[in-house]
Amino acid sequence: MSNLERDPIELVCPPEHSQAAVIQVLTPRDVPLGGPRAMNVRRTLPQRGRTTIGAWCFADHYGPDDVAASGGMVVPPHPHTGLQTVSWLFEGEIEHHDSTGSAEFVRPGAVNLMTAGRGIAHSEVSTPTTSRLHGVQLWVALPDAARGVAPFFEHAETEPVEVDDAVVRVFTGALPGVGAEASVTLFSPLVGAQIELPAGGEAWIELDPAFEHGLLVDRGPVTATVAALESELDDAPADSDPLTVAGHTSHLAWSELGYLAPGHEGVRLRADPHSPARIVLIGGIPFGEELVMWWNFIGRNHDEIAEFRRQWQADVIARGDGDGRFGTVSGFDGPPLPAPELPTVRLKPRS
Repeated sequence: MSNLERDPIELVCPPEHSQAAVIQVLTPRDVPLGGPRAMNVRRTLPQRGRTTIGAWCFADHYGPDDVAASGGMVVPPHPHTGLQTVSWLFEGEIEHHDSTGSAEFVRPGAVNLMTAGRGIAHSEVSTPTTSRLHGVQLWVALPDAARGVAPFFEHAETEPVEVDDAVVRVFTGALPGVGAEASVTLFSPLVGAQIELPAGGEAWIELDPAFEHGLLVDRGPVTATVAALESELDDAPADSDPLTVAGHTSHLAWSELGYLAPGHEGVRLRADPHSPARIVLIGGIPFGEELVMWWNFIGRNHDEIAEFRRQWQADVIARGDGDGRFGTVSGFDGPPLPAPELPTVRLKPRS
């Protein structure tokens, strides 16, 4: 998905060093994708309070959206650099085309992962049979060693796995204690999973304590209780529940994201007695590189971003030859998306 804001903020994202013992609750901001009948998304990452969770650097949560009222998703060909896009749907269907020649449908239960690497262009359009559109669009920042790779596209089905009362689908990486691992290519240690609970249900989800994690609530509310590492529980009786000895509980409402710093071995999720719950869990090793994010580009400094924009405007928008960095997208009826104007000043890193 493209960032269709007319005046996108240039974000310089320093490496994050979080300490921490409680669940930080992040609330999204509404962003319209397009004109007056735009489909609105709830953008949770990046924001002032947190720019990354592992290498996850962008999270749009949208729907359930009545396509008849909003017009659905119509995102013309647009560029990306230095990232991977991860498309995950709860309802509806989206048609994807990109400049590597890939053409695929995004459907619930399957993940579409597109690696932009040195540069790619793609389009996304909800299909005519879609009446409700509902899902998340996620971006992963590529580490410096991998951001120049040739672009490619992957599609993978996922398998449901029962964990206590929950049904879990792992769509990137692997989740400890769950016998499922996504088959898509990653360039840094990551996990992404959908967790569904019936009304009143609960599940203990094991976590990698080296990861930081985010819990995005698609259907809720949800109560989350985290446990610290066993080393913090040495003085507790052997038969004690770790959550009663060293833990923190937070109540997460619909569309909120709960952030967990590294150092937790698990989280207990409980659905409201009157409502089922659905959570998207993302996580990874804290990302130790400084990023500059602007529009649909990720680079390492302002000059790189300016050069990506120049090439997109010159090769694709002005000439339309598609022979440069980003190539040509077939399968979309309409012109590509021009880049917004760059800021007139260099922005400093946010604290």
